Amino acid sequence: MDELSDFLRTRRSLVDPGSVGIATDSRRRVAGLRREEVAHLSGVSVDYYVRLEQGRARQPSAQVLDALARVLGLAEVEREHLHRLARRPLRPAKSVPNVRIRPELRRVLDLIPDAPAFIVDHRLEVMAGNRLAELLYGHSPMKGLNIARHIFLDDCGARSLYAQWEVCTRDVVGHLRLAAGKYPDDPKLSALIGELAVHSDRFRKLWARADVRSRTHGRKAFIHPLVGTLDLHQENFALPEETGTELVILSAEPGSESHDNLRLLASLGATDVAAPDRHMTQS
Repeated sequence: MDELSDFLRTRRSLVDPGSVGIATDSRRRVAGLRREEVAHLSGVSVDYYVRLEQGRARQPSAQVLDALARVLGLAEVEREHLHRLARRPLRPAKSVPNVRIRPELRRVLDLIPDAPAFIVDHRLEVMAGNRLAELLYGHSPMKGLNIARHIFLDDCGARSLYAQWEVCTRDVVGHLRLAAGKYPDDPKLSALIGELAVHSDRFRKLWARADVRSRTHGRKAFIHPLVGTLDLHQENFALPEETGTELVILSAEPGSESHDNLRLLASLGATDVAAPDRHMTQS
């Protein structure tokens, strides 16, 4: 129950007492809400909430969890994460998905010539990508590239590639925190999180916040060393069978400077000599 304890403590520390009607003064030394304040606002006893935060209370009801989510101001994805953490002992964890990319999906990637597109699993491990994705990320083939490692650990210009690097780091940590709640018995995911924590101060600080995020779409800006600014829109399409695998497409607004730059990047890539069979290297 350590993850539940950490999650409750961090969320409690981020709540502004004034937002829930608690007056404060200069003598207050506690960041966020006190335990007893959370308990009173949620309608549970102080003793019960303390035991819950310490991991000594078993199986809180859905009503209690929803009350806590309301008091802590949790977004929907955070509320679902709270329920998942609290009920883990009686609910078998999801088995680690064994994902195989079908040939038809690989063909879909090549049917998207004007936008970087790739398939990524719950660990942010790229499983396949099209040519424009390879050119954007400077990684050929795309299979084997881990987006989290690329953002946090790649010292060869990766940080300068992301125009909003700090936003990207928060998104990645929120995604991995959510994945860890869904697949707590995934040794590869645990190893990845440990590797990032050992080698990145930024990752350790963000991980300690216990934020969870589910990014399905939004702006993703890059500064590419060859073509300059690429202000793109990212759409994540969840693939069937609840494997945590997604198809990610990055598109530019037609007629924009970024659209022209993306076309220039594609034309530069067209002059390269392609591998004999790129898909065979991604199988």
